[in-house]
Amino acid sequence: MNNIVITSDSTCDLSPELRERYNVQILPLGVTLGDKTYFDGVDITPDDIYAHHDKTGELPKTTAANLSDCIDFFKQFTDEGKAIIHFTISSEMSSTYNNCRMAAEEFENVYVIDTKNLSTGGGLLVVAAAEMAAKGMDARTVAEEVTKLVPCVDASFVIDNLEYLHKGGRCSAVAMLGANLLKLKPCIEVKNGSMGVGKKYRGRFADVLKTYVNERVGNGDGIDLDRVFVTHAGCDPEIVDAVVKQVKEAAPFKEVFLTRAGCTISSHCGADTLGVLFIRENPIA
Repeated sequence: MNNIVITSDSTCDLSPELRERYNVQILPLGVTLGDKTYFDGVDITPDDIYAHHDKTGELPKTTAANLSDCIDFFKQFTDEGKAIIHFTISSEMSSTYNNCRMAAEEFENVYVIDTKNLSTGGGLLVVAAAEMAAKGMDARTVAEEVTKLVPCVDASFVIDNLEYLHKGGRCSAVAMLGANLLKLKPCIEVKNGSMGVGKKYRGRFADVLKTYVNERVGNGDGIDLDRVFVTHAGCDPEIVDAVVKQVKEAAPFKEVFLTRAGCTISSHCGADTLGVLFIRENPIA
């Protein structure tokens, strides 16, 4: 492990405690509000984004890490003789992966993994790689083994309000109106690197989440029970606590990690969004 550094862009949404526990180094992506650009998790928080939106009605623009940023980020570790295993948000959602891939060509022993996911869907892979490295695997082997897990990640979120998706161009006005009138809560699923709408639930957000957890987790059959993430974008603490309790009771996970989505994810979904993310034992069809 001493010669390997695990890195990720900021969309992995690992908490500060988990980043410290697994010694994960973060490359922050950009967030532009008005005419000023910030760095995700460095000088801006999701609550800053929500406050700006409430005041102006504007959503931020998120920006990929450019080639120069990626080179500078990798160089600080390669100069120390480290091998790097770096994780990025899905290449279908951002040019970050491609920029990191090109930057890696400037160095030896830099392996860039396209998570084909976002948020703690990628975070699951980051943690898995850190544990592999801690067992003494070399960097190339870790990169190969963790890549095999990419199609096994089960990532989904339920969204209470479609306003952010609509303003971001990901939901038509008609669809938003219909969903709001019918109190529909769509489940956004990540498949093959892209986001799509899965089941549409109806009812109160807290009630919908109970059904969602039952359907996604079940009794844990076919799921890697080492860990599961409950990740939210600023939900009511009582709702979050209820989901964590339900997940713990549903299946014998060794660890249940509670994390809050960072700026990049929150910019697209809004505050009342919650997902349960885990790795399945076999690739998802």
